[in-house]
This record gives sequence, C-alpha cells and structure tokens, in this order.
Amino acid sequence: MQLTLTDIFEARRAIAGRVVRTPLLPSRFMTEQSGQPFFLKMETMQPTGAFKLRGATNAARNAPEGTTTLTCCSTGNHGRGVAYAARELGLNAVICMSSLVPQTKLDGIRALGSETRIVGNSQDDALAECRKLGQATGVFEISPFDDPYVIAGQGTIGLEILEDVPNLDTLLVPLSGGGLAAGVALAAKSINPQVRVVGLTMDRGAAMKTSIDAGRPVEVPEVASLADSLGGGIGLDNRLSFAMCRDLLDEIILVTEGEIYRAMQALYYEDSHVAEGACVVGIAAILAGKLTAPKGPVATIITGRNVDMVQFTKVMTGQDVMLGDYLLEGKPYGA
Repeated sequence: MQLTLTDIFEARRAIAGRVVRTPLLPSRFMTEQSGQPFFLKMETMQPTGAFKLRGATNAARNAPEGTTTLTCCSTGNHGRGVAYAARELGLNAVICMSSLVPQTKLDGIRALGSETRIVGNSQDDALAECRKLGQATGVFEISPFDDPYVIAGQGTIGLEILEDVPNLDTLLVPLSGGGLAAGVALAAKSINPQVRVVGLTMDRGAAMKTSIDAGRPVEVPEVASLADSLGGGIGLDNRLSFAMCRDLLDEIILVTEGEIYRAMQALYYEDSHVAEGACVVGIAAILAGKLTAPKGPVATIITGRNVDMVQFTKVMTGQDVMLGDYLLEGKPYGA
C-alpha cells in the first residue's frame, strides 16, 4: 500500500490520549555546535520511555477483530510498546528478542506482564519465532518497522516537529529498520518538501544503508553496539520501509562507536539527558563534522531512555566498554 499524510493524521487521532505529545526542547550547546537553532524531540518522555509506543499503539488499535494476543520481534523498545498497548487493550502479548537485547529492556517488558522469548543471536532469529507465533488463531503480529500502522504512528513525530518549527531546515532521524525514518520523512516532506531529512546509524551493522546501496534488502551481520536499538536487519521481504527510506531520505550518515560514545557524554553533560546510544547519532554526526552545514533550524529525535545504566555509567565516567568482542576505549568528557 502507498502511505500518505492522511494516514499519519488518522494515526494521530487513534493514539490521542494514549501517548504523550512530547516537547521539542532547544539545546544551547548543539545550537553553538551546528551554527543554527537546534532542537531535541524528547520521546524519552513517553510512558514506555521510547517513541515506539506511537506505532505500537496505532497498530494494536487496528488489530483484526478476534485478536487475543499481540506478538512482535524487537530489540527492546518496540516490544515494550507492544506490551504496553496490549495491557491497555486487555490483550496478551508475546515478545520475541535475540540474546543481544540488554537486560534492562527485558525487565521493562516483563514488568508489563508480557511473555518474552529469547531466540538466537540476531533480530532475524527472533523474527522467525515471531512469524511462527503469528500463524496461530487470534495472534496478531506487529512488525517493528515494516507495517503501515507502525510507520504512520511514528510519523506523528514529524507532524509535531513541523508544527513546532515550521521553518525547519534539517531533520536528523535515527535509522534502523526504517519505520521511524519512513514515517517522519513522509510527514515532514508532505508538509514542506524542502526539509532535508537525514537518516543516521552506526557504521557496524548498518542494514538499511547497506540495503539501499545494494538496491534491495540484504542481510547484514548484527553486532553489539552502544546504539543497540538500531541493530537488526530490515527483512528480505520488506514491503514498505525500504522503499520509503530509499525514496524519502536525502542522505544517510554512518557514525562510529567512538563518535556515539562522545555524543552520549555531550547530551548528558551539556543538556542533562539520560538517553540510549541510538538517540545521539544525529548529535554524533554534527560533533564529528559529518553533516553538511545546515542553513536553518535543526531537530533530532531523542528516541529512548531505556539504557543499560551500568554501561551508561561507564560511558559517562570515561571507562572502556566491551561491545561483544570489541573493546571501545573510553575517554573522560572534555579530555
């Protein structure tokens, strides 16, 4: 199906009162770094701690009649959103995840009363289990990114940003499976086609960037990252998010683990925000000089706060961090 701005407005009506219209906060530090007014869209303030609640809620409210159980594969935040939406609707939920998902995200999902299944070492392994579950009567699968209701739900973020800053020049969007980037880009460019929408992700395991470069969805090895929420593939049978990201994103920028490390520190020490590594890829690109100088106001989405606090503390105190078998050398902020 072809999504339009109308679908995003319908999603906003469906999720109204069930998700938070999050604030768009100015950042003095990033304004100085970018040379233009810079804003942070604080999706960390959602009840589940992440933007994924928007798409999950919209999809759950559009589940087929007779649905008793929601299921999904997730790197953590989508699963939490689905679990929350299921509880609000009085449904069961089974969340499938790989062994790479941090414990803090598992605990958050279980606290909402949902069943969790840990399968394999990649998002693709978890997806295979989810697909099996979705074949049962009464079970409805909600893709974390390749679903029209999910994409439209995430697109409501774009509506809110453009309403708050109509003269926005550049919108920096964390990029993984593409549900967020596709929805936000559709909303932003439908309202103002001149807005530059940039997708940002880590340079190790960049599934969407690799797929767009190849001209088709491809498999990419999944590795541990500070930006764990951006891990996983886009699905070889991708129906929507691949084409939308290919067609709507003006650019995709890759950032290193070291650049993410420093950006997490900057967001905390300069703006006092606790956030996941996936949130700061836009900030990382600017601090690393990888983004072409914007000509007007800039916004990025601070997508989630469900961070492993042990790892977060190591980053804030300048310690080394082990990412699987990769040692990321630490450095105190400002040193």
